[in-house]
Amino acid sequence: MSNPTPKTGKVLLIPTVLHEDALQTIPAYITEAIQSCTVFFVENEKTTRRFFKKLWKEMVIDHYQWHTIHKAEAAVTKAMIDALDKGHTVGIVSEAGCPGIADPGQLLVEAAQLKGFKVVPLVGPSSILMALMASGMNGQCFQFNGYLPIDGLEKKKKIKALEDDSMRNQCTHIFIETPYRNNQLLADILQNCKPSTRVCIAKNITAPDEWIVTKTVAE
Repeated sequence: MSNPTPKTGKVLLIPTVLHEDALQTIPAYITEAIQSCTVFFVENEKTTRRFFKKLWKEMVIDHYQWHTIHKAEAAVTKAMIDALDKGHTVGIVSEAGCPGIADPGQLLVEAAQLKGFKVVPLVGPSSILMALMASGMNGQCFQFNGYLPIDGLEKKKKIKALEDDSMRNQCTHIFIETPYRNNQLLADILQNCKPSTRVCIAKNITAPDEWIVTKTVAE
């Protein structure tokens, strides 16, 4: 019985900048990875093209196939698997940071893994990990919680539950928020957490006005 033909298609998970001018945060080998791809699945085609051109000015955009991820609906997933079956190297790119980490891409990666294709994560900036690194909080035990509930009562319950778990298990809890809700979220934290609880606020990481500060609720 002959051995099955090895699968040559593969997926590269390509990180992008958190701030458009922070190209120094992108390793040089990312350009080589982009050059090795023939098909791209991206969250936002316009911003991805602009980012690629900054890294590789000679890139001819129309020489590549482009697909928008959206929520990785069945048609998009099928297009990726078809490309991989044909031996293409596929690049997945989200809007900022690393695909699949609080960003689109996970469903496509899941499909590639289920089909047995090689998936290669590439190094780049992640606001979640960079905030944790600079916070001075426990990096041995931490949990990312995405967005907290929008409803005021549910959000306060969640804040208390996270604080209780943090105290009980010595675990750092990380969450994100949209800019226009930041002040309300901070007010809810200050009103519902113990004075000794430490809070780190990290904003605009890698931007010129980056700000990462850890203080107690009382402070």
